[in-house]
Formats: sequence, structure tokens, C-alpha cells
Amino acid sequence: MAELVFFSGTMDCGKSTLALQMDYNHRAAGRHGLIYTQNDRAGEKQLSSRLGLQVGAEEVTAETNFWDDVAARRTHGERVDYLILDEAQFYSAAQVDQLVMLVDEMGIDVFAFGITTDFRTKLFEGSARLMEVADRIERLQVETLCWCGRRATHNARTVDGVMVTEGDQVVVGDTGGKGEVAYEVLCRKHHFQRMTAFSARAPELSPQTLIDSL
Repeated sequence: MAELVFFSGTMDCGKSTLALQMDYNHRAAGRHGLIYTQNDRAGEKQLSSRLGLQVGAEEVTAETNFWDDVAARRTHGERVDYLILDEAQFYSAAQVDQLVMLVDEMGIDVFAFGITTDFRTKLFEGSARLMEVADRIERLQVETLCWCGRRATHNARTVDGVMVTEGDQVVVGDTGGKGEVAYEVLCRKHHFQRMTAFSARAPELSPQTLIDSL
């Protein structure tokens, strides 16, 4: 029986690596699937992992309609047994509902991978809907660690090493002239305290060193 499974975790917990491994396993078993991704670090129409693995993928946009795409492929004789979807937190609720229809009406397995909350600890729209409708939710077992050694549970956005809690929900790469934007995983305590690895080292740095680094 087909199902919709949502694999969730923080950044750097191996979601993309597992997505690639799952696609490999299903293809090795003789199944045919499609890979979708959005805003991948390797660029458009790519699914990559931090371990260096990379494959081509379909790029998801706000206009993507999963039902129409798969229906058109099947109409033209293409076999589609399953979908692998990385960065699923960026999807709209309507797009997630399209995935539900593919499972229930076409019998296609859907495996979605994504983080649940943004840098403000707010649920992404796609993740929220997936948690509401998925047949199963799997938390990835590869634990990421905060700089303090505790299990990381929250995603933080930093600008020049300093945590920020305001701004657009999705920012990929440098913002151009507004400092270097990066992301860091933190435990709940240090996320609430806004203490990143950089700010934790700050007391050890001289005032001049701090000025030079900002």
C-alpha cells in the first residue's frame, strides 16, 4: 500500500544523503521514480549531499503541480512508482495536498525530506502540512550537535556570526552588502539565548579582535 512519509530533522542531519540512498535502493529493486528538490546548495535541478553525492533532479517552484506533472508523465507512458522530495519545507500546503492525492489516487509512494522549523522556530508551511497529513513521520537518527555538545534541535540564521531573529523566512546565500549570511544548528537553550559558536568565543577575544571581525 502506498504511503506518504515525512523524514524530518535539523540542518546537517543527513536528509539529502538519505534521500539519495533511498532513491538508489528503490531503483536497485527495479522501481522507477522521480526526484524533486528546491534551492539545493549545488544549484538548480540538482540534489546533493554534504558528503559529495549529487544527482539531477526536477526543480520545484511555486507553480509546480505534482499531480499534473506525474499525470502527464504517466499519460505518455512513463512509469512512476515513487517520488523523492528534498527540501519539502518550502512547498505550499496546496502542493503537499497534491502529494496526498498521488498516494491515495495513483498509489505512488511519496518520501519527503525537510526541516520542520525556520530560524525563528516557526513551522514552515510545507512541513506543517506534511505533519498534518503524512502516514508516517520519521525523525532522522543522525544527531547534529550544538557547539556546546548537546543535541541540536533548532536552526539559527547568523549574519557575520551573530544570530538574527528577523527577516525573510527563506534566504539562500549572501544577501549582498548586509553581511555574510550563514546557518548554524543549536540546542534549545543556546537558541533562546542567541548564543552561537561565534558569540560563545567572544569573551575570549580582545575588543580589537571583535571590532575587526564585525
